[in-house]
Amino acid sequence: MSNNILEVRDFHVSVTKDKKQLELVRGVSFDIPEGSFFSLVGESGCGKSVTSMSLTRLPPFDQAKLSGEVSFAGKSIISLKPDELRALRGEGGIAYIFQDPISALNPVLKVKTQLLEVYRGSRANREKELAQLLQSVGLEERVLNAYPCELSGGMAQRVCIAMAMLSKPRLLIADEPTTALDVIMQQKLLELLSELRAKLGLSILFITHNLGLVARYSEYAAVMYGGRVVELAPVQELLSNSLHPYTQGLLKAVPSIEGTTVDELHTIPGRVPPPAEWKGCAFFERCPHSATCDCKEQLPKPQITPHYVECRRMNNE
Repeated sequence: MSNNILEVRDFHVSVTKDKKQLELVRGVSFDIPEGSFFSLVGESGCGKSVTSMSLTRLPPFDQAKLSGEVSFAGKSIISLKPDELRALRGEGGIAYIFQDPISALNPVLKVKTQLLEVYRGSRANREKELAQLLQSVGLEERVLNAYPCELSGGMAQRVCIAMAMLSKPRLLIADEPTTALDVIMQQKLLELLSELRAKLGLSILFITHNLGLVARYSEYAAVMYGGRVVELAPVQELLSNSLHPYTQGLLKAVPSIEGTTVDELHTIPGRVPPPAEWKGCAFFERCPHSATCDCKEQLPKPQITPHYVECRRMNNE
């Protein structure tokens, strides 16, 4: 029996735009082991958030065309009906936290009211349980009577984590939850998620462009580009022996405190092309190596291996 909480195989997501099908996710495959901290890494526009939100058909991808296979706790979920998906996002299933907590919270309702919308426990104990829940994420009981506008970004994000924890999920998908926070709050938030994972046996899918956070907290990582997973490996192996030129470029772009000047900062030339321009290897135009026409026109078959790299040139060396 598999010990993976989530298995994704050859996953495709397409939407209709200008009466044409536009493919946003192109054959993504990865596994998340039970109880692990797994990261999806890449620049904005690479398909990370689309992948995560499409797994349970969250809007605006509830009307998207999906294909492939997605299994959660051994159960196929890609063809579930709307009411079954709602149950999946509930008790013991999959929960989400998003990058902008202020937008995720209703500005005209107090924190307590919003938590009660998710709370399914006893009415007699709810005040005590909600207070304990806030304490578990580092917030005081008084926050229950606060409005979102009265909270800092870090406090609001902790409220969103508490709200997600109310459904006792087995998998928590954190979609760039540290984007709007300073570096100190980023560290505290990731330490909190790591503590919750250890205490509750939680599995975490962490979406980010910050390789520093990935190096410190993740066990496994998949690098995405152009709607594809281009490299997949345990984090330490990915950092010490990256194979895909895009992964190598991301690592070189991480600033160093050891005498690096602004002029010495590495960048990846060009930009992430829009989905309408994706064909074959979407990194073709930015690749520093001698990419071939074969790279541009064809896609390798998705696979799961101890260290997978989607690059013919690297695979052939």
